[in-house]
This record gives sequence, structure tokens and C-alpha cells, in this order.
Amino acid sequence: MNKTLRKHERIKAGAEALFQRPVRDISFPGGESRASLRLHFDDMTVIGSLRPNFRRTHLEAFILQKLAPVCDDVPVCHGVMGDIMFQSDVGSRRLNTEIRKHAAADRVALAEDAVAAIFRIQAAARHTDLGTTLPRLGNNAEWLAQLVNDVDILGPLLDRGIPDSFNRVELPAYLDQCGIQFVKWDCRSGNAALGDDGRLRWFDFEYAGMRHGAEDFAWLIGDESWPVDAETMLEIVEDGFDPSCGHDFDHYMEYLSIYTVLHCIQRLKLILGEVESRGWRSIEEIVERDDVGRHPLLAAHLCRTAAWFADRQSTTDMLVPFLEAAERRFMDVTE
Repeated sequence: MNKTLRKHERIKAGAEALFQRPVRDISFPGGESRASLRLHFDDMTVIGSLRPNFRRTHLEAFILQKLAPVCDDVPVCHGVMGDIMFQSDVGSRRLNTEIRKHAAADRVALAEDAVAAIFRIQAAARHTDLGTTLPRLGNNAEWLAQLVNDVDILGPLLDRGIPDSFNRVELPAYLDQCGIQFVKWDCRSGNAALGDDGRLRWFDFEYAGMRHGAEDFAWLIGDESWPVDAETMLEIVEDGFDPSCGHDFDHYMEYLSIYTVLHCIQRLKLILGEVESRGWRSIEEIVERDDVGRHPLLAAHLCRTAAWFADRQSTTDMLVPFLEAAERRFMDVTE
């Protein structure tokens, strides 16, 4: 029996021990190699997760146990058996695939639901003690410097370095947030699903912690597979803004714009690395597998999103020509 099958058997055995009934079938919501399985009982399905890092499994269980009683936008943690967590099945219609089945107006409605759910989750966290128990994310100098200096991947596109007007000294300090807001962190659209009740819920909380709060929206907007344009997404976040989040509206939107630019560039760097090692892939396969967006149209979309946000702030507007050049480069690949 190979390693993957042994993992499946462990999760199945753990589920039968916890729920005291037989598992009738197993399916794979993210593919057979992923950390989570869908376990089918006679009268319900649950998700069992065996992550490589058991500490993250226990952190996720702890977070869900705090959030679920005060928020219907997350899974319910049914229990933990050793290093395996079992949670409610929030649905098989993942947001990243579901949104592509709809016309533009319906896509906006789904985007509004996704943004509203994030704001509700963050608000729910403020009614718990998560703010005093979770780790502060991205608060070390090395991480902040990397976030800022990744812009250097853009330099070769115009055969020149990034201008000195891009302030590498002040930006890390600006981005060094004190961690006043709960963040789920990985809010790519493949980490949300619609249930049989039609409600959109977010899952995969193993990387959650405390930071500014706007990072969650940067993850969604900067998801290269997300088909809603940057301007529409900003309008949705502005309309849904929660004034009780602890931030001034203008500061929040400024920070969101700047962070989204840098996040998109990080995603672009990831895509380029994946393409170098694994090559391009079809959009259909990427969305189905919730994989890194290694298709030139998705990379071009990411550059377009970053350029739109970069143009909004004097802190980042000097990056626009580089991002536009990157977009053209990826579009040329498709011709």
C-alpha cells in the first residue's frame, strides 16, 4: 500500500472511530494527493483533513471551534483524532469553478457574497479571544523585505531596474502592521464553496492569524483565476466595508491597493517559477485542480490587476509600465 492510500485509510479509520458508524465511500474534493477527503456516510458527508504539519491541523480546529458558534460562514469542527481533523462539508460547488459558470452580473453577486462573508468572519473573530491567542503574521523584517523586493522580477521586462522612487525603506515600515484584525490569509476562490442551502462559506483556516485585515481581500482579488476585474472588486470591498474593523476607510483602501500590488507580484513570481519547472497548463485544468495559474492569460490578468491598483497610489504608480509590459509579454505567448 503506497503512502497516499495509507493516508486515506487512516482518515477513514479515524472517521469511523469518531462517528461510530461505517464510511460508505470516499471522494477527493481537491484530488487524491491533497490533504482532505470527503467521507460519505449513509446520511451525511464530512471532510477529513490530515495535513503535513499537525500543528496547523490543531490550529485550524481551534479557530473553527471559536468561530463556528458565532458565524455561519465557516465549517463546524466535529473533532480531532490525533493529527486528523473532521469538519462539516460546506459543499462541493467550489467558488472558483462555480463563478465561471455564470454571466457577468451573477459573477458580481457571487463576489459580493464572498467579500461579505470575509467581513463577517473577521467581525465574528472580534467576539472571541482569537485576537490574543493567534500568531501575528508577516511581522518579521525578512518577510517584509521579501514582499517589497520581489518587484525586481519586473525589471528585465523593460531592460532597466525599478526606479528609486519605489521606496524600499519606507514601504516595509508601512506594511509592518501590528496585527489588530483576524485574517484567514489564503482567500483564493478555491477555498470557498456553496452549500446545498445556497450559502457561501470559506474553509482551510490552517494559515490564519492576525494582521491588518485587508490582506484577505488582496488574496481574493489577486487570485489569478478570479474572473472579476480589479475596479469592480474594489467597489465591492468599498461597499461592504465594516467601519467597526478598527481602520479608517481611506487608510484601509490605500493599504489594500498597495498590498494587492505586492501580493500580485508575489503570485506572478510563483507562476513564473512553476512554469519553469512544469510548463504551461490549460485554464480548465488549473481551475479544476485549484492549481497555480500557469496559463499566459491568467498571468496577464494578474498583471492587469496589479497595474490597475498600482496606478491608484503614488507609492506604486512607477510600477505601472513594468506591469503593462509584463501583461503584453504574456499576451504575446497566447498568439
